Amino acid sequence: MYNDKTFIDFLKKVSPGAPLRTVIDDLIKAELGALIVFDNPEIQPIIKGGFRINSRFTAQRIFELCKMDGAIIVSPDLKRILYSNVLLAPDSSISTNETGTRHMAGERTAKQANTFVIAVSERRKKTTLYYQNHKYILRSSDGILRDVSSTLQVLEKQRELFDDLLSKLNILEMSELVSVSDVCKVIQRAEIIVKTSETLKKDFTELGKEGNIMNMRYKELLRGIERTEEKIIRDYSNFSLNKTQTLLSNINVEGLLDLDTISRIIFEKNIEETIPTRGFRFLSHLPLNEKEISDIVNRFSSLAEIFKTTPEHLGELFGARAENIIKEIENLREQILSGKVLT
Repeated sequence: MYNDKTFIDFLKKVSPGAPLRTVIDDLIKAELGALIVFDNPEIQPIIKGGFRINSRFTAQRIFELCKMDGAIIVSPDLKRILYSNVLLAPDSSISTNETGTRHMAGERTAKQANTFVIAVSERRKKTTLYYQNHKYILRSSDGILRDVSSTLQVLEKQRELFDDLLSKLNILEMSELVSVSDVCKVIQRAEIIVKTSETLKKDFTELGKEGNIMNMRYKELLRGIERTEEKIIRDYSNFSLNKTQTLLSNINVEGLLDLDTISRIIFEKNIEETIPTRGFRFLSHLPLNEKEISDIVNRFSSLAEIFKTTPEHLGELFGARAENIIKEIENLREQILSGKVLT
């Protein structure tokens, strides 16, 4: 599998508004083909002939040079055009599924030199990106925008469900009526949102500035999801936060849709069993630091016990502050029972 971060960086270089994307769009409109290769030390044995240019990179220069048949070699930072009209001669024994001469040479070069290659087809009016052993067809902005819009609608619905489930969990926690099922439903929805959102990261990179407005909505829908899930895991899971997150990441889509699977793996309990909350999430809404929250949780067995505490008991930890903290706990509990959603 290719390095996602490196590939995302590559996509940024061909996103709408970037000089290289301008070249690609102009080539397709002019029905011209091209082969553009990012330079690295492994390229030299592959290139034959051509002209050494070593000039400053501009979209117009690249476009004009692409009118010749050979490949163009550019610096990895896209500041220089190094060679033009180059013949690529990669090892012909390297496997390729391509049929056209340009694309075969591009794919083999990417594999042999571990570099990025862009192949523009004048016949199919498509652009193919090659990186090491992988290829990616560059999509039109209109197509990506339609896909992103559809996925955002799914995320909006999932976020509504998540907020409703979280509100119900908040109230159940105040009454010691939480079941494993109630917790699993919130975690399930959080995981669905996070996993669905992962598909959009590459889309927004490929859209560049054209996706800014949708990207703002995307970030708004995701706000607080992972942080809230982490707090819920700390409150209920039998395992550490890291181990629980690893277990969740290993659950496939079918397993994620099955509450019994989540319950068995994360809680090792029957889905209908009641389960106490430790109180990390609740206490995080009070003016307490992490150590103080941990001290309270470690002192009491559950949030229900915290609700029963007295200034004398809490005074061992907080001295004169104990009475005010208890008042804040009571006020927050009342707010939740009246319908306020905690994140």
